[in-house]
Amino acid sequence: QVQFVESGGDLVQPGGSLRLSCEASGRIFSIYTMAWYRQAPGKQRELVAIITSGGSTNYADSVKGRFTISRDNAKNTMYLQMNSLKTEDTAVYFCNGGPGGVYWGQGTQVTVSS
Repeated sequence: QVQFVESGGDLVQPGGSLRLSCEASGRIFSIYTMAWYRQAPGKQRELVAIITSGGSTNYADSVKGRFTISRDNAKNTMYLQMNSLKTEDTAVYFCNGGPGGVYWGQGTQVTVSS
């Protein structure tokens, strides 16, 4: 069983920055592709960024150039650095991973508002 715990969500003004963390339990974290998703009120959950076990990354068009996904396998932790935040980035952010993406964290709230 793998568990993910997200942290770092907060209220921030437009143009600001936040860094989200996702800490995983278990020793098998390093072999899986990991991802960040988000879900805004009244909207479907959407993929934000993905990182493979080898470190290759891909991003949703809406966050390219502003967000950076990374991982530290020695710490069983994945990160999402979010810069130039916009009001439309407001959502609950979830980390996801494991075989077939079966594991989810509980989510962390990011609110971008003036």
